[in-house]
Amino acid sequence: MSENKKLTVVLGATTDPSRYAYLAAERLESHHQPFKLVSIKKGELFGQEFLDLKTKPSIEGVDTVTLYIGTARLTEWIDYILSLQPKRIIFNPGTENMQLAKAAEAMGIETVFGCTLVMLGTGQY
Repeated sequence: MSENKKLTVVLGATTDPSRYAYLAAERLESHHQPFKLVSIKKGELFGQEFLDLKTKPSIEGVDTVTLYIGTARLTEWIDYILSLQPKRIIFNPGTENMQLAKAAEAMGIETVFGCTLVMLGTGQY
């Protein structure tokens, strides 16, 4: 992967085009950024099968995890998210989880409270 093509995990992926997780995957696809879709739901998007979150799939070379799981439901997935060893976690609006943020920061993982869509749209990704 070239320096600006870093793997993103979309956690909470959906096939519903009205949801922000779908729009983020669509935007990553249009920016030719590699990504993996992980969800408790079954589905396929842009030629990719969703990886089943319940099986805690191993994914190598993760740069960014962008979160689309509500704050309250996120707690049970903290250990899994940290196990991916991302360089960065993006807490999209509604996913703010201080327990995860503190654990990530303690491991040297950058935490961003922002919006993946805005970051991609403004070249800040």
